[in-house]
Amino acid sequence: VQVVESGGGLVQPGGSLRLSCTASGFTFSSYVMSWYRQAPGKERELVARITNVGGRTNYADSVKGRFTISRDNAKNMVYLQMNSLKPEDTAVYYCTARRPPATMESWGPGTQVTVAS
Repeated sequence: VQVVESGGGLVQPGGSLRLSCTASGFTFSSYVMSWYRQAPGKERELVARITNVGGRTNYADSVKGRFTISRDNAKNMVYLQMNSLKPEDTAVYYCTARRPPATMESWGPGTQVTVAS
């Protein structure tokens, strides 16, 4: 199982970024895909998740209405569209893959998102 994030960078407050996660080495459509983030000095937190069946989504309260997770099973890709970015969104963002009912997740190396003027 391998996942690799891309699309991070520096953006001004109020701006947008789209993160991408490229998956390989597993049956992508069978896996729950998630985005986590970790800011300096803070614990890692779940940002958004999309299920393998039905594509149901859930979000952290702090990003609801601003972030959208989506997946393309034909391309083995998962995305995180981030709008109305705030300085507190600054963090390293990680993509993960998990095949239910297993609990262990496979992690990517992360991509840095910095929101600053």
